Amino acid sequence: MSTPSGRRVLVTGAASGLGAALVRAFRERGDEVLATDISSAPGIDLVLDITSDDDWAAAVDNVRHRWRGLDVLVNNAGVAVGGRVDLCTLDEWQRLTDINLFGLVRGTKAFVPMLKEQGSGHLVNVASLAGLVHPGGMGSYNAVKAAVVAFTETCGHELASYGIRASVVCPSYFRTNLMDSMQGSDEVVGQVVAGLVERSRITAEDIAAAVLAGMDAGEDVIVPDEPARQAYFLKWADRPAYDALMREQAAKLHAATLETGPAQ
Repeated sequence: MSTPSGRRVLVTGAASGLGAALVRAFRERGDEVLATDISSAPGIDLVLDITSDDDWAAAVDNVRHRWRGLDVLVNNAGVAVGGRVDLCTLDEWQRLTDINLFGLVRGTKAFVPMLKEQGSGHLVNVASLAGLVHPGGMGSYNAVKAAVVAFTETCGHELASYGIRASVVCPSYFRTNLMDSMQGSDEVVGQVVAGLVERSRITAEDIAAAVLAGMDAGEDVIVPDEPARQAYFLKWADRPAYDALMREQAAKLHAATLETGPAQ
């Protein structure tokens, strides 16, 4: 498949981590990129709070003025929240849903009329392996990321007749500053997840390269790293083994709580 270049791309959450890596990867490809984030920072072209309808409307106006159209919308911005069922508060659920789900829904709704009008476009929604496999201690995050997977698939089916594609990205743990945004009442889960991120050998640049390769290959579900692919394959190839592994991991959270004491 030929490698597209010269596309017009908007990336959310572009100040650091995967967002910044995606901006670099697209630009190295020869694409024009509008880098957005919730606050002004070096390398950010437009301030965009993804929970704000007004900010999304302003982004659409900016794109119309700048390019008169958009080829790729990358909904990357998000936060991390973890916690076991009885410890993750409803306020934590609400914050996570407002940002990680409704943020990209707002962006999609804002730009789809433009994409329909031009008869082309590509929606790229960054979810997580948590949208495909569901470890203990991450109920809210799993549920929201699974919703992102379902929403993206629906968009792909619904918008195909308009020449619009939709891909969802589902990476496992990789080195990023996403943990800086992690909030939650369950401190044990926070410590476990932070350790997994810190020990990962996978970089944001690795994931960004895999995202572009998956887009080039026409993949609807981009599982960009080997640990994620192995976990996803296990779920479908050997469900009893997958369930046993998930329960073993959940039991370790219980054991860690006994060692450290209950979360306050």
